[in-house]
Amino acid sequence: MTDLVVSDLVIEYSSGGYAVRPIDGLSLEVKGGELVLLLGASGCGKTTLLSIIAAILSPTAGSVKVGETEVVGLKGAALTDYRRNTVGVVFQAFNLVPSLNALENVMVPLRAAGVSRKDAKARATELLERVDLSNRMTHRPGGMSGGQQQRVAIARALAHDPPVVLADEPTAHLDYIQVEGVLTLLRDLANDGRLVVVATHDERMIPLADRVVNLTPRADMEHHEPVRIELVPDQVLFSQGDRGDLVYVVEEGEIAIVRARADGTEEQVATIPSGSYFGELAPMFGLQRSASARAVSRTVVTGYGMRDFRDLYHLREPEVIAEAAD
Repeated sequence: MTDLVVSDLVIEYSSGGYAVRPIDGLSLEVKGGELVLLLGASGCGKTTLLSIIAAILSPTAGSVKVGETEVVGLKGAALTDYRRNTVGVVFQAFNLVPSLNALENVMVPLRAAGVSRKDAKARATELLERVDLSNRMTHRPGGMSGGQQQRVAIARALAHDPPVVLADEPTAHLDYIQVEGVLTLLRDLANDGRLVVVATHDERMIPLADRVVNLTPRADMEHHEPVRIELVPDQVLFSQGDRGDLVYVVEEGEIAIVRARADGTEEQVATIPSGSYFGELAPMFGLQRSASARAVSRTVVTGYGMRDFRDLYHLREPEVIAEAAD
């Protein structure tokens, strides 16, 4: 079985002129035969991480090792061989060829690799039968449901029998009836000894997983003692990209909120005066800090956990209504 080892991975790119670093120093070890969820909200780097494991993109820094292969830096024939024989990718939007039927779509990567038409057809037939689509082989994508198209995409990803399968939001376009079959299929792939890595924000998948890597953990709502912090001028309280678990109230002085730009400069986006609070969105939604906070002068701040912050400012917890099934 093929293992995955990610070491000190950094992903950084430019978005709207700002430097964005969704993943900073990620290390992870996963064994073959496991189903691993990369869980998190949109923009947290899930799809980018899958693309790096698939050798479609390169990271800013760090190492990705699949089996004995160092993925970062692969080129030429070694890169082609890795993409063809080691990883199968299931795309969020299916990426099926509309003019081809299910059988022909699964045959595409086989024919591209030089497999004879007869052998490619036999392999594609076998895979479509495995994903329970033997009665849809001659249907084009437009004549299939979302769940059926996703199963065709999974069959295509298995064309070369790769030891690693990567799936990007495989349930995003499916209703609750279609989801069941796709979830069971992904679980079965891992049971066969493959390493299956799924990027998703769908928490329904958690019970199926062997490992869950939460890329956007939310701060817990337990009580924490307030933290009083004294800052000297220009001292940084937190940096852009940090995980946030506290909301801060300025007791004395001022805090400058600055955002790093892709060209290495920075932009001051706000000044927080005494008596005001800041930094509540990161712990509330499990986001990374979108900017850095730095003392303008001698400054004293107090950090509060989310529950204590809500109590302090008399903010109500959202009401959750559970609708009973008939």
